Amino acid sequence: MASISSTVQPKAAAAGNYKLAFALVTSLFFLWGFAISMLDVLNKKFQEILGLSLSESAWVQVVTFGAYFVMALPAGYLMKRFGYKRGILIGLLLYAGGGFLVYPAGEAQSWTFFLLALFILACGLAFLETAANPYASVLGSPETSEQRLNLAQSFNGLGVITGPLVGGLLVFAGGSNASAEVGWDSVQLPYLIVGSIVLLVAFIFYRTPLPEIQEEALVTDASTHTGKSLFQHRHFVLAVLAQFLNVGAQGCIWGFFINYATEIARITNQDAAYLQSVGMIIFMVGRFAGTYLMRFMRPNVLLGWYSVAMVALLLLVYLHIGAVSLYALLAFFFFQSITFPTIFALGVKDLGQYTKQGSSYIIMGIVGGAVFPPVMGAIADSTNTPTSFLLPALFFAFIAWFGFKGSQLK
Repeated sequence: MASISSTVQPKAAAAGNYKLAFALVTSLFFLWGFAISMLDVLNKKFQEILGLSLSESAWVQVVTFGAYFVMALPAGYLMKRFGYKRGILIGLLLYAGGGFLVYPAGEAQSWTFFLLALFILACGLAFLETAANPYASVLGSPETSEQRLNLAQSFNGLGVITGPLVGGLLVFAGGSNASAEVGWDSVQLPYLIVGSIVLLVAFIFYRTPLPEIQEEALVTDASTHTGKSLFQHRHFVLAVLAQFLNVGAQGCIWGFFINYATEIARITNQDAAYLQSVGMIIFMVGRFAGTYLMRFMRPNVLLGWYSVAMVALLLLVYLHIGAVSLYALLAFFFFQSITFPTIFALGVKDLGQYTKQGSSYIIMGIVGGAVFPPVMGAIADSTNTPTSFLLPALFFAFIAWFGFKGSQLK
């Protein structure tokens, strides 16, 4: 066993740099949490102002998560060549640029132009996730990488709370009967604000020195790594598939939460958006709780049991038995909170020199969020919304197996 304590023992100054770097990187998790959760509000908004079906409005998720598939490998290559900091800066600039492009898209009232702006913004998110997730996981001891990444991702929960709140306050401000012009105006403002904030964050990162990490020194057990190519690491390959299904399920459930709530609880879009913010608060609490529980339970085991719980809850959602099903859907957010960072950290564990490259492939798995919402939308259009929730239930059954068995190092 070759742990970090025996190979790279950072001095006090270096440890201080790690803390500053970790604090800055944690801010990125908030920014893309906001961007992703805003999609769910936009999904419902464009159904109304453009008369789109559920499967058509799912293109909001398609272009966003599709950008991850397109940009993850280039982002990993650039970071391997130029380092984490430059990857983060590129991501922030693309994020801000896409946000600002929403304004001319709204002026033109063009659905296609808006999707292009969202794609550019999401290319920035792909850079940020490809950089920040592995960077947070390697800023310290590899034995606690899952806890560290879950802690950083907990602040992502603040972002996902903010998205539906902004949607409720601004995007749905005109109500369901607002004109198309008013509807586009309500979409432009939040993205102008966010673009400005992201530019400020980019300036702070540009002015702040960040340590570069030699991942080769962060292997806990050399026997599981030495002599292997990237795709010979079985736990990594299964993590890519698990992340593909996990983000696919998240895109489905988050994207159609407002539809489900308005159908089952008979509430307004604005109230449903606020209710989704409650779900995001539960999500954030789940992140902090999961980080704490990992002190006493192995992260892969916790992931397994949480996934079993999600399967049970989604079956209750499928049964659509009034308030019970709605509460089950809210409880889902608690258990889904740890899946992304835990799958990611388990997947890149002990990859050594392949960490940045492996991170790129796991981030590519986010394309599941583009692939499956249209499928779920088609199921909902042809049957009903509750029935469509059986699809993500199947995905979490696989993730439960990955947690218990597939994530183990060989």
